[in-house]
Amino acid sequence: MAISPNFFNKRETETSPVRQGASTPNTGAYGAAGGAGNQQAAPLTSTNPVSATAPAKEGGSKLTVGPNIKLKGVEITDCDTLVVEGLVEATMDSRVMQISEHGAFKGSAEIDIAEIHGQFDGNLTVRQKLTIYATGRVTGNIRYGKIVIEEGGQLTGDIQFGAVQAAKNASMEKPALSVAR
Repeated sequence: MAISPNFFNKRETETSPVRQGASTPNTGAYGAAGGAGNQQAAPLTSTNPVSATAPAKEGGSKLTVGPNIKLKGVEITDCDTLVVEGLVEATMDSRVMQISEHGAFKGSAEIDIAEIHGQFDGNLTVRQKLTIYATGRVTGNIRYGKIVIEEGGQLTGDIQFGAVQAAKNASMEKPALSVAR
C-alpha cells in the first residue's frame, strides 16, 4: 500500500503543492483545507505516486499488507488482489493472492490464483493456478487446479489435485433413487 508523501503530514517534499511554506493550523491530516480561507490545499490525486505509475484496474480492489504489519483475526472479502509483505492471520475469498518472500499468511483462503514467495500455513484452495517459488513454503490442506513449484519450493500436508472441481461436481449430483423391496 503506497502512502502519499503528505500522509499525516509526516513526509514533506519540496515538490509537494500541499505543504509549501509555513504550516497552517487549518490543514487536515490528508492535506484538505480545514478553513474556507486556506487556499494552499490541493487534491492528493496530483501527488499520489500510485495513480501516476500504476493505474488500478477498473472495478479491481487491492489490499497490500506491508512489511512489519500484522493483520490478525479478520475475514477478507470482496478483494481482487491481496499482497502480503507482513503477517496476515485471516479467512479470505479472493481472486489473486501474492505472498512476498518475507510475507506470511496463516488461516484459510479460497483463491483463483496464488503466487507464494513466502509462507502459507492453513487451508488453501486454489481454483486455477498455484505457483510456489524457490523461497516459498506451503503447509496445510491444499487443493489446487494447476500447480507450479520452482526448485527449492516446499509443499507439505494434505494435497489434492482437482478437489475444487470434484467438490463442484459432487454438489451438483442428484441423489440416487432407492427402491423399497
